[in-house]
Amino acid sequence: MKALHIGAGKIGRGFIGAQIVKSNYELTFADVNTELVCALNGQKSYTLHIMERDGWREEISNIYAVEIGSEEFFERFTEADIVTTAVSMAVLPELASTIATALQRRRINNRKSTLNIICCENSVRTTSLLKNCVIQLLDTQTIEWYKEMVGFADCAVDRIVPIATFDNALDVGVERYCEWSIDKRQIVGKQPAIACANFTDNLEATIVRKLYTVNTAHCATAYLGAIKGYKFIHQAVTDPTIRPIIEQIVAESSAALCAKFGFDTHSQQLYAQSVLRRFENPYLGDTVARVARDPKRKLSPALYFAYPVTLALKYSLSTEALATAVAAAMRYRCDDDTESQQLSAMIARYGVAKSAEMVTRVANKDFLRLVEQKYSNF
Repeated sequence: MKALHIGAGKIGRGFIGAQIVKSNYELTFADVNTELVCALNGQKSYTLHIMERDGWREEISNIYAVEIGSEEFFERFTEADIVTTAVSMAVLPELASTIATALQRRRINNRKSTLNIICCENSVRTTSLLKNCVIQLLDTQTIEWYKEMVGFADCAVDRIVPIATFDNALDVGVERYCEWSIDKRQIVGKQPAIACANFTDNLEATIVRKLYTVNTAHCATAYLGAIKGYKFIHQAVTDPTIRPIIEQIVAESSAALCAKFGFDTHSQQLYAQSVLRRFENPYLGDTVARVARDPKRKLSPALYFAYPVTLALKYSLSTEALATAVAAAMRYRCDDDTESQQLSAMIARYGVAKSAEMVTRVANKDFLRLVEQKYSNF
């Protein structure tokens, strides 16, 4: 079996690529970074460091790499049984023309086996986003062909891959925990055998539970930690003044999710507690700056604070702690973070409440006044 993974960064190497290799696929990485491609081809392996108290190392070997858009890239795409991606959300739509060309070439080459494409970016139904972009670029024959031969399967991924350096620059540090849930209804042909993957017919529940528990808690920890000057997530999440606030933020988000999706309250509470325990791991060295970056995007309507706020308001639930999270995100400042500087400029021009409304699209005046109050209290 053959796999092509687009995006050979830390998530690609530390999570998706590693699981594919462990599933006995012949893996090719694809990236735009020529130096990285050359390094992968020179070494043909790297080490995965499981950063826990009782951590271990795993050798990821027999890999190959190509540059995205090269002739060899299209050859590997044509031969692949699965194609996965782990790139930024900004980059993903830019791949559409390359994927469209690759699909047309695969059809022309009369590849008989089915292909499943799975995008593993940390957002909502990113594969469907890519699919919609790709379809607009396909000719009529390829559109008819892909309906039977190509699946675009959405997924949800969860693994902390912190910024860590090793003697070998290709090595990656990760936490032990990993979760990869894939929408089995979107798979075409035989279901791929992928290590740690959970194929589900209710991906929506998995996505919302993960995004608005794990990511909501993670970002809240980072922004509150930044205000107190912490460098690492594990320091912030164990701070006795910050921890109760994070727990309340997650409790409010969880209550909104349970109201909307009917999750079992007790199970959701246990899940939330397990998430915070993961953040306590000092061996990860996960930095506040890594998690806090791009606050404007993370405050946007579909993401980690605005969405649970919208749900909570809809069901007349408490949003006081979530207002604290929004205010902390708006307070975040970092010289090399463009979005934090943009937020600062917005607040200087429009004020806190109006800026919060513009970024989150939450128009509830009581909530916006609460955000303004929390912002001032910081």
